Amino acid sequence: MNVQEFALPDLGEGLVEAEIVRWLVAVGDAVHVDQPVVEVETAKAAIEVPVPYAGVVTALYGDAGSTVKVGSALISVASADAQETPRLSEPGVTTSPNLVGAGTTKRARRQRLAAPSGQQPAVSSTVPVISPVVRKLAREHGVDLRSIGSGPEGLVLRKDVVAAIKGTEGTRIPLKGVRGVMAERLSRSRREIPEATVWVDVDATGLLLARQEINAADPARPVGLLALLARFCVLGLRRFPALNSTVDNDEIVLSEAVHLGFAAQTPRGLVVPVVKDAHMLSTRDLSANLASLTGLARDGKITPAQLTGGTFTVNNYGVFGVDGSATIINHPEAAIVGMGRIIDKPWVVDGQLAVRKCTQLTLAFDHRVCDGEVAGGFLRYIADCVEHPTALLGDL
Repeated sequence: MNVQEFALPDLGEGLVEAEIVRWLVAVGDAVHVDQPVVEVETAKAAIEVPVPYAGVVTALYGDAGSTVKVGSALISVASADAQETPRLSEPGVTTSPNLVGAGTTKRARRQRLAAPSGQQPAVSSTVPVISPVVRKLAREHGVDLRSIGSGPEGLVLRKDVVAAIKGTEGTRIPLKGVRGVMAERLSRSRREIPEATVWVDVDATGLLLARQEINAADPARPVGLLALLARFCVLGLRRFPALNSTVDNDEIVLSEAVHLGFAAQTPRGLVVPVVKDAHMLSTRDLSANLASLTGLARDGKITPAQLTGGTFTVNNYGVFGVDGSATIINHPEAAIVGMGRIIDKPWVVDGQLAVRKCTQLTLAFDHRVCDGEVAGGFLRYIADCVEHPTALLGDL
């Protein structure tokens, strides 16, 4: 038997550790090459890690909620010959391209897993918990499992965790992983960026009509309001490039490409996926990219590379039913545009009072990269696009 130890690989983006969210296999399971065996959460995203070996799992290092360093042991797999393949009838065992044949008995498998020390590593010790659901409940509320077990041999029961939660003052949610990264990014924005905000109320009736016509022309490739706002911003940044920049020490770095970030709410908190080279995309392609990245973010499958490198951010906070917001710039970018909800309001049209579909646009900008004239000019351009979308034809 050849036992191979697989360590947590380099996850890129300078990440040095990850938290185990859940194991996708158990000791005794058969695995094949590139099969996902564990879900981990880094400071950037949740990732399923595949194993590079085929065989039988002999050890799992770490429990859900524990932190593993890059390069540290994650899982051990023992390769088996044709006579030692786990039977398909055994629970939790799957077939593998490198494991052929059948007929291994449960007794034989137990003998393999019980090999003397020096041939396979021991399974890491964990606090005994009655179910994974109880362990997850404890992790979400920051409950230390090491001293609350009331069951046989210290087994932690659900009632133990519930009692521990009730005995604490409020619910504790650790600021780590994706939530922790966003917290640090937003805090750094407030500390380092001299931020200013301008806003304007606009008549969005023409915007809604334009979107209706666009989607009627090709229902299979719909365009959302966020995509239209993003398109307006891309065109606006061509006229006001100072807002598509970052500040590096005592220099303003202008970006030739528009890598468009957008705020997305997920079960793990707020994230900002980035559509790379948004200036090269059509409005429909831009909308498709926004939808795809939003789905990946909500499913916890977005990669670290898809959450970095933005040069400008848009935010449709109107989906939360609010009119306006003092948005925070996504450090190290220089500006962010937000749009509130679209509602009926009284509006003067050609000297007559009418009911129109209105919204509010907000621009928060780094005052180091531009002054109010540039910021106001950019926001006014976006507002004109919202009120008169067909005027964009001259810039396309």
